[in-house]
Amino acid sequence: MGERSDARRNRERLLNAAAAAFAAAEGPVSLEAIARGAGVGIGTLYRHFPTREALTEAVYRAELAEVSASAGNLLERYRPVEALRRWMDRYAEFVATKQGMAESLRAVFDCGAVERNQTRATIVGAVEVMLAAGAADGSLRVDVRADDVVTSLLGIFLASGSQEQSARMVCLLVDGLVTTR
Repeated sequence: MGERSDARRNRERLLNAAAAAFAAAEGPVSLEAIARGAGVGIGTLYRHFPTREALTEAVYRAELAEVSASAGNLLERYRPVEALRRWMDRYAEFVATKQGMAESLRAVFDCGAVERNQTRATIVGAVEVMLAAGAADGSLRVDVRADDVVTSLLGIFLASGSQEQSARMVCLLVDGLVTTR
């Protein structure tokens, strides 16, 4: 038997509230605050997510799936170079908003609930889709590996001193991917 619609709604509200709380936080987030933000009691949160790590894993998986799916959605609306640039902005946001869940996320990775290689493969797959579209229309270089783009992005996000510097560096990266006709 499937999950009741009110239980599904509560789960989604909890995931959305947790994602927003984690994104806004500079440190650990209280589970009580997440439950309040979702408009449910703490018991409801624990019924859906028995541990902080279970909630963290669910938020992480949902956001990773959204970031990955956004590649195709952006390609439907924009030319490949613009889609790639917008996707990189979305990915930067995904990476940056993990601060408030860093400790729990580390535990999720350490216990093997989410594998780093699986996460990387998902992100590389999204970049491959956009690079292939750009190669097909001649706007992006054909000799670039998606894994190299992801590695470059992570280096930018982790080493940049500010959001402004990160944005400039991403623009430089995109410029290096565009074909010179």
